[in-house]
Amino acid sequence: MNLSNLKPAEGSVKNRKRIGRGTGSGRGGTSTRGHKGAKSRSGYSSKAGFEGGQMPLVRRVPKFGFKNINRVEYTAVNLDVLQNLATKSGSSVIDFAVLRENGLASKNDNIKVLGRGEITTAIEIHAHAFSQTAVEAIEKAGGKVVTL
Repeated sequence: MNLSNLKPAEGSVKNRKRIGRGTGSGRGGTSTRGHKGAKSRSGYSSKAGFEGGQMPLVRRVPKFGFKNINRVEYTAVNLDVLQNLATKSGSSVIDFAVLRENGLASKNDNIKVLGRGEITTAIEIHAHAFSQTAVEAIEKAGGKVVTL
């Protein structure tokens, strides 16, 4: 067997249905579009969400609440996670690059350090935001807080 005599499995390849090639083809005449109406015309395209004149779902469903377009979302990282990371890597500085390498942050994330857990070693931590308890715990352990 070589590349010149390869064939697809029997019955796996079919010819496509050719539409609008005369009445003898079985798909002439209206060319599978039915009779009259907008969908039978050339150039037809429907609006996204259009439901034939019925009130669209997006407009039927009640809306409530408030979405603040200026909201800043943070990815939370706790002290116990940073302590494990510091002991594992043996480094005294944990910055955004280290967090990305270890899968704790994505490229465009803002990092906020939260105060769950204990920190025992003096670590310099670089992040976008810190909770008050996290700052106290880091400085108590002899570490340093750097806001990006």
